[in-house]
Amino acid sequence: MEVSIMSKPETPRLSDFLCFAVYSANLAFGKAYKPILDKLGLTYTQYVTIIALWEEDNQTVSGLGEKLFLESNTLTPILKKLEAMGYVHRARDAADERQVRVGLTDAGRALRESALHMSLRDATGLTKEEFPVLQKSVAQLRDNLLKTVPGKG
Repeated sequence: MEVSIMSKPETPRLSDFLCFAVYSANLAFGKAYKPILDKLGLTYTQYVTIIALWEEDNQTVSGLGEKLFLESNTLTPILKKLEAMGYVHRARDAADERQVRVGLTDAGRALRESALHMSLRDATGLTKEEFPVLQKSVAQLRDNLLKTVPGKG
């Protein structure tokens, strides 16, 4: 009697997982941004918060959190720190006291001039044409994944 041993499917390696590629690329971005952000005295999350406010100043904290994909309990300490640094101000919305609005101070707006020339596009090794294509693909991936999360799509 011949015994047939069924071949076992190959166990996927960590490097085969798209989620790990994205996660580790995020960590690599953090390391690459560190010297730039150290010059500004900001963390990455503080930096993207400032960028979102450059894009649209004086917005609600809840709206800002949605743009940054940050929960209130994560965003509030970031805003408190940026406020203590003199880059943002927070105030209750005059029309709706339940809402808190956040905006840039003059120092926060001036920070933009220091940061505008700081880019990692060259460090990515992507061409000028490839860069926006990859950025849009990653954003689409994120949006597709969020559609699968109950209550988040």
